[in-house]
Amino acid sequence: MFSKSKINDPAPKPDEPAKPAVPAAKPDASPAAAEFKAAAPKAKPPASVLSSDLHVTGNMKTTGDIQIEGTVEGDIRAHLLTVGEGATIKGEVIADDVVVNGRIVGRVRGLKVRLTSTARVEGDIIHKTIAIESGAHFEGSVQRQDDPLNAKSNAPKPQAAAAPAAEAPKPS
Repeated sequence: MFSKSKINDPAPKPDEPAKPAVPAAKPDASPAAAEFKAAAPKAKPPASVLSSDLHVTGNMKTTGDIQIEGTVEGDIRAHLLTVGEGATIKGEVIADDVVVNGRIVGRVRGLKVRLTSTARVEGDIIHKTIAIESGAHFEGSVQRQDDPLNAKSNAPKPQAAAAPAAEAPKPS
């Protein structure tokens, strides 16, 4: 990987054989070392961008990041979804991180949801954490859940078991 510069090496003595600057590769190198190099993590690809002149009708699903600048009529599922100021989404949005600068008409599900001052959301937001900047327009309900990405966790949790315990009389 790195080679030692000969500038700092002392001059070889006349009776010593010269040492190679770079050690020779071992012919019996283990295949596990080669596999380790192949398994090195790849660089994260850049976000897919849908430009402002693009109108998409249909659902989109990716494990990567999407930046919407145009119009989407359909559901979107992504890792990070950024909705641009001039963008409009009509459908459900599900992402780990959602940053809304534009307009969404539909349900938003995300671990982290952020509505900036230019955001316009008409629909319910189901989140783990949420941030709403001053100036954002929001019509709908907000519900916190530990796992907002799972649609099954939308059902209300039964609390009947806890109610009788709270009503039990205290001993005198």
